Amino acid sequence: MHDNDVYTLTPRGQEELRSGATTLGPAEIELLVRIDGSLTLKQLRAGMAAESEAAFHGLALTLRDRGLITLAEVDPFTEQFNARMNQFVVNEAEADTGAASLKKTGYFVRIARPRSPAPPKQPGERLSAIVVDDEPMLAKFIQSYLSFEGFQVRLASNRAEVVAEFRKLPVPDLILLDVVLPDADGFDILLRLRQHPSLKNVPVIMLTGKATREAVLKGLAGGADGYVTKPFEADALMHVVRTVLGLPDEPKGPGLSLV
Repeated sequence: MHDNDVYTLTPRGQEELRSGATTLGPAEIELLVRIDGSLTLKQLRAGMAAESEAAFHGLALTLRDRGLITLAEVDPFTEQFNARMNQFVVNEAEADTGAASLKKTGYFVRIARPRSPAPPKQPGERLSAIVVDDEPMLAKFIQSYLSFEGFQVRLASNRAEVVAEFRKLPVPDLILLDVVLPDADGFDILLRLRQHPSLKNVPVIMLTGKATREAVLKGLAGGADGYVTKPFEADALMHVVRTVLGLPDEPKGPGLSLV
């Protein structure tokens, strides 16, 4: 693998980010999200400042050997242009190029990292979830679907309601959290959750239309256990929920579309 190589996702790599479950480690997920079929390995590495050259190439080799990425077809002019520019461009500029790619909208992902199964519930005790979303129809739909799957569901749509619901018992088994709220930022809520003594270990799945690679990486780096961009199907969402909570993947309801 060379600095000027450009890689793209294979169908298997796309499936890894959209199937609702992954066994990749955090650094492998980050690189897979960053690969867009146009950035060179050098540009990708500059954006991952914490990775040494050897560690970075180890990640890239792992993804390639698992069939998740492959060399992209680059026209000869672009390849020569990139090779010449790389002789003069410093790491800061390479990182800026990678950052610009991360901000492009229209990214789609449905990813979840499995947790250790939660302690079993007592007979008759239901799993609980809090849905934080300011779209009333969507929130109600998710509530209905989760309830049908056996969850006790509470809703919150703004900062005051979020604070109120988080203070109530029981401590939720799951939080579905939108990024964009009228008076709060979902990433800030996620950060506060991870610092809270009672809520820091509650699984969180980000549900959002903020579809950029940057937002996905920010959510996962902030401690989210899953990230699902809108629109999505209800059965796909429940697959993510079951993956995160370590529940059997046996959908009970029809595949309904959440739009």
